Amino acid sequence: MITKEELREYMWQDSYKPVTAEELWELLLQKNYQLEDKAAFMALLQELEAAGKIVLTRKGRYGLPHKMNLVVGRIHGNVNGYAFLIPDDAQEQDVYISNEDLQGAMHNDRVILRLHRHLEDGRKREGEVIRILERANKQIVGTYEGRRHYGFVVPDEKRISTDIFIPQNEAGGAKTGDKVVVEVTVWPKARRNPEGRVLEVLGHKDQPGIDILSIVRKYQLPEVFPAEVLAEAEKLPEVVAEEEKANRRDLRHWPMVTIDGEDAKDLDDAVTLERLPNGNYYLGVHIADVGYYVPEGSLLDREAFQRGTSVYLVDRVIPMLPPRLSNGICSLNAGEDRLALSCLMEIDGDGEVVQHEIVPTVIQVKERMTYTAVRKILEEQDRELSERYQAYVPLFELMRELCLILRQKRLRRGTIDFDFPESKVILNEQGKPLEIVPQERSIAEMMIEEFMIAANETVAEEYFWREVPFLYRVHEKPDLDDLTELNDFLGVFGYHIRANREGEVAPRAFQQVLERTKGRPEEKTIAMVMLRSMKHARYAPEALGHFGLAAKFYAHFTAPIRRYPDLVIHRVIREMQGDQAGKLTTKRRKKLHALMEEYAEQSSLRERVAEDAERESVDLKKVEYMQDFLGQVFTGIISGVTSFGFFVELPNTVEGLVHVSTLTDDYYLYEEKQLMLVGEFTNNVYRIGDPVKVVLTRVNLEERTIDFEIVPEEKPKRGRKRK
Repeated sequence: MITKEELREYMWQDSYKPVTAEELWELLLQKNYQLEDKAAFMALLQELEAAGKIVLTRKGRYGLPHKMNLVVGRIHGNVNGYAFLIPDDAQEQDVYISNEDLQGAMHNDRVILRLHRHLEDGRKREGEVIRILERANKQIVGTYEGRRHYGFVVPDEKRISTDIFIPQNEAGGAKTGDKVVVEVTVWPKARRNPEGRVLEVLGHKDQPGIDILSIVRKYQLPEVFPAEVLAEAEKLPEVVAEEEKANRRDLRHWPMVTIDGEDAKDLDDAVTLERLPNGNYYLGVHIADVGYYVPEGSLLDREAFQRGTSVYLVDRVIPMLPPRLSNGICSLNAGEDRLALSCLMEIDGDGEVVQHEIVPTVIQVKERMTYTAVRKILEEQDRELSERYQAYVPLFELMRELCLILRQKRLRRGTIDFDFPESKVILNEQGKPLEIVPQERSIAEMMIEEFMIAANETVAEEYFWREVPFLYRVHEKPDLDDLTELNDFLGVFGYHIRANREGEVAPRAFQQVLERTKGRPEEKTIAMVMLRSMKHARYAPEALGHFGLAAKFYAHFTAPIRRYPDLVIHRVIREMQGDQAGKLTTKRRKKLHALMEEYAEQSSLRERVAEDAERESVDLKKVEYMQDFLGQVFTGIISGVTSFGFFVELPNTVEGLVHVSTLTDDYYLYEEKQLMLVGEFTNNVYRIGDPVKVVLTRVNLEERTIDFEIVPEEKPKRGRKRK
């Protein structure tokens, strides 16, 4: 029977035009495609149509979206009612959708959109929704507001810009101020809000713990594993049996360490390093062989696929795999035998991998180190720690040496090195924030980062040249329009990202700008604007390169406990190393290709969900932390400028808004290209990167917003004279 890929490949031909199912059947028979079961063929068409890969017109003809002025993708809503379409095809630009053109589509829905043809040259694309393929908001979390004969729920997700109407008999006992989970029963239409019924009352919005629980429900994060999945996990051994060590290289005698954060429990990577007689380095990156315990198609595998990734909220971890694996047999705990996949690399003095092999191993970690301990040994020469780990100090010093070599190699080739300050919110047992602690990237974190990148690149390149179905981590080049806007902004500060002779922009051009801003007031702001101009990294079955890392080949190999793509490629590697190495049947190859497309789409989607949930949980606690500082004065940096004011970031990474209405000394005009506010009469300027002194005037926990005002005696810089 014809496959999805073969059918789409046929429809991609220039000679193809939209035809009915009957006509398509006949055309394929004439081209000698294998067609046997007509019912199966119709089911295949319906499956492709439901996924938006093909489109059925009103006249009953099947065509490809891109040939019909249509785009398929996911809605990204805005609090003001309009939205953007993020196309499935990452090569396509986003499309603006006005509120009137949404046709009832909501944030995160998958839709088919028709492009407007009447746009002027140079304007960004616009369009209207013509079909909703998949509803994403079947359940919505929000705050209930009761009325006499009805109620409504204000969604926590502000990108859903309409309230949900709740009939009186569907309130489920909710009271005003309760956080609730609502099931949508009637989808929105033009000038009509969605309707729903309350499924679950979480508790009053001010009750401790309800805030994070609301985020868990909002993103529909799975709190518990299904009983059958836990039962399958319980069948796994707690220790490695002797027979499982057969046909594996025994590396248990090597001086092996893990280096992680103090509170890490899922330890999936260990490292070894030695200097060879020829002066080269022999680096071993040893990764827990999770694929051995989670075979393709098992209950554990299907659950991991649905979750896609572990989620690290501010107060908890929602793991991809049950603790029996993530904290047990798959965690590289010191002193315990573990099964691993090891990437063993010989690296020369320039940081080039001159030889390597990827082999199944049995290992035993000798020491469980923390970033803090290694940093103190290497950067502070901590006497007590140096004596305690005396046998490993030379190893850490050699690791630092190789780390700097690898880092310099990456910077020479043009890797874009964004080094944003990070922070961690410390909570008490009740979930109340006590402190916001800066998190510095020390030599210890850099060592592990460089070693993992080296392994990821090595694995990706080998399996690219072996022409095996694989899953890559890709990062495409910025769009030309985004680059033009970025250069308009950079020009204000005297910077410019230049194209090469072929008219293409290399990552090195971005890195050169970052290097020029080092130590300057605008350093962080320019880095942030540059980052926003880039595309989001994603997973793909093709090796499209990684722009940010300036790498031709890149894959995620080093974290199979917490990332599904890593688990997937571990299984491919093990399959290629058995008795059937390099002998994939045509049927198996086709199946793997299809699976990789499915894995890439799901993993990319779940990664974005996890990132949004993690960011929101941290931002929530930052806002809550600032409640105790109302009326206090802070010094910060202007981190963003809009028509309605500017954002100020404090040294602890908390960000708040100075609204333009509070700037009472003048009328301020917004100059978009320069990203600054300019006083009409005084010529006072508020510009990105400027230091300002502000007073905290308002904290809104429900809206998760912080408001500042400029301290009265603070005088802004004088700008250039206006014409």
